[in-house]
Amino acid sequence: MDKVKSVFVVCLVLGLFLGQSRAKFQDCYKNCLIVCAITPGKSLPLCALKCLKDCIIPFSDSLRDPQYFCQLGCASYLCTNLSSKDDPGEKRVAGCVDSCSERCATHA
Repeated sequence: MDKVKSVFVVCLVLGLFLGQSRAKFQDCYKNCLIVCAITPGKSLPLCALKCLKDCIIPFSDSLRDPQYFCQLGCASYLCTNLSSKDDPGEKRVAGCVDSCSERCATHA
C-alpha cells in the first residue's frame, strides 16, 4: 500500500512539473525551429531533431539519465514529422514528447 501512495505522489509531482515545463518546451522548440529552418543549408528534419535535443535537455535532471535518452529517441522517431516550415507545431510536438515521457516512464 505504501508503494501505491509513493507512486501516486511521484505522479502528482511529475504532473505539476510537466505542466509548467510543457509551455517552456513549446516556446523553446518553436523559437529553435524557426531560427534553424531559416538557416541556409539546414533541413527541416535535422532542425526538428536538433530542437528536440536542445529543448528536452533543460528539463532532464542529468544527461546520464536513461529517461532522457529514451525520451529523445522516442521523440526523434515519432515527433519530428509534426513540424513544417510554415507551422512549427509546437503544441503537437509537446504533446508527442509528453507521450514519450509517459512511455519511457512505464518502461523504466
